[in-house]
Amino acid sequence: MQKVNFLVLFALLLTYSCNAQQTRDYEYGYLYEDLPFEMPYVHTPVFPDNQVNITDFGGNPNGIALNTKAFEKAMEALSQKGGGTLVVPKGVWFTGPIVFHSNINMHLEKGALILFSPDFDLYPLVETIFEGLDTRRCQSPISGRNLENIAITGLGSINGYGEAWRPLKRDKVTDREWRQVVASGGVVHNENYWFPTEKSLKGHLMSDMNVPRRDMTEEQWLEIKDFLRPVMVSFIECKNVYLQGVLFENSPAWNLHPLMCENVIIDGVYVKNPSYSQNGDGIDLESCVNSIVVNSIFDVGDDAICIKSGKDEDGRRRARLTENLIVDNCKVFHGHGGFIVGSEMSGGVKNISVKNCQFLGTDVGLRFKSNRGRGGVVENIHISDIYMYNIVTESFLFDLYYGGKSASESLDDGDTTPAGGEVFPVNEETPVFKDIYVKNLVSRNARRAMFFNGLPEMNIENINLENAFITARYGAEFSESKDITFKNVTVIPDEGPAYLFNNVKNFKTTNLAFEVNESGKAARITGSRNAGIHLSGVPEDRVEFGPEVNKSEVTFK
Repeated sequence: MQKVNFLVLFALLLTYSCNAQQTRDYEYGYLYEDLPFEMPYVHTPVFPDNQVNITDFGGNPNGIALNTKAFEKAMEALSQKGGGTLVVPKGVWFTGPIVFHSNINMHLEKGALILFSPDFDLYPLVETIFEGLDTRRCQSPISGRNLENIAITGLGSINGYGEAWRPLKRDKVTDREWRQVVASGGVVHNENYWFPTEKSLKGHLMSDMNVPRRDMTEEQWLEIKDFLRPVMVSFIECKNVYLQGVLFENSPAWNLHPLMCENVIIDGVYVKNPSYSQNGDGIDLESCVNSIVVNSIFDVGDDAICIKSGKDEDGRRRARLTENLIVDNCKVFHGHGGFIVGSEMSGGVKNISVKNCQFLGTDVGLRFKSNRGRGGVVENIHISDIYMYNIVTESFLFDLYYGGKSASESLDDGDTTPAGGEVFPVNEETPVFKDIYVKNLVSRNARRAMFFNGLPEMNIENINLENAFITARYGAEFSESKDITFKNVTVIPDEGPAYLFNNVKNFKTTNLAFEVNESGKAARITGSRNAGIHLSGVPEDRVEFGPEVNKSEVTFK
């Protein structure tokens, strides 16, 4: 019996030792330590030893010669060999669309710049998904579909010539910049919205959230082709995708868009768009499984690190989760949000870890957004060690009434966000946000500390915040939320109460802290549907109650 037990113990120790060695040998093993969900190791793709140079196929790096055919021939030749590395040496490689093949690493050497042509005729219409909907767009500058083992690596840059495609809002630039853009041509709509062409404006006027929403003939599609701006890098249903080291900038629409991909690694990239760029997202991981985004910098004109899974009926029909994602050591400058889920999340989002990130000057820090009609479930999100400074609106936001604007645009326009109101029936179109865990968060100089705004028929649920310190102009506001747990949380507002509650159920606190300003109040409670609010550490005489509040539902010890 003792011999059997010894053999079992020896086998267990051997297994543990092998697993530990495997973790040490794996480049990203440190990301999996204490990971709160099961996720397989995601490995960088391995390529054959074959290598070709773009110059071998007539490539010319003078910045004027069009290299579309050279890239096409190089990709094809390398593919014929079974794959390998396509070397892009220093120089300016002016080109039309580049279409990937399986088993190819496009490697940009130091000094290499791929600059995409602004000639719209080079980008035909293709079937794709944009804003979570089945639609058509112009072909992406870089694309691949149903491929395996693809990479873009190196120390070079890729520029999408986005200014040729993007419209521009007058209030996002200086007067001088506005005059320069208008003088370049195009057409101005309502004196404050510039479009590059008449076709671009026509598409805008007939679309909903950048996507035409009706059946159209081929002729009608072509009449608005200029409006159908492509994402810069589009990889669809690909397996083993690796982006490393390269600068991706100036995209026509979103910058990086892995869509329905498996095993994606983004490491050490710099993603940049002008702060005024319309739909200038950094990365949109949509319906992807097993992904890593690390050591990267985002400075963009829209959402920076954004998680999506399809929109409304199209997204629910595809039913493709974004599942198993690790984000670590990323920095975000500007942008509508640092880390974002939604608003297109109809296929669901599950098992996300975000750690060690800085958001510096973004509109929102942590941003969760959706609205009625989406459906989908967002759950099991783990976020820790997030540090923010100069957040324009909220450090931490749940917005279940998202209307298509950035948070700062809504603020500037004086939009009033609904809170409570009519209770709608719960069905497949009802979005769900639950089981979200955030700890070790510091934010200085936000406009509002937090805003949790759920739906009356489907509260955001089981949101946990631990070890947070936030200074802001206004405090933290919670509406239509339940099962909220705060531990060691401090909110210091310049104006008004530190905490505001409206129809909140089962709010539990440990060491809830605040500083009283001229208002003299630590908290304000309104709404007739509050229940089980526990405010440990808050004196009762520092709380303001609305006349409709049942005070017996609030405890202080």
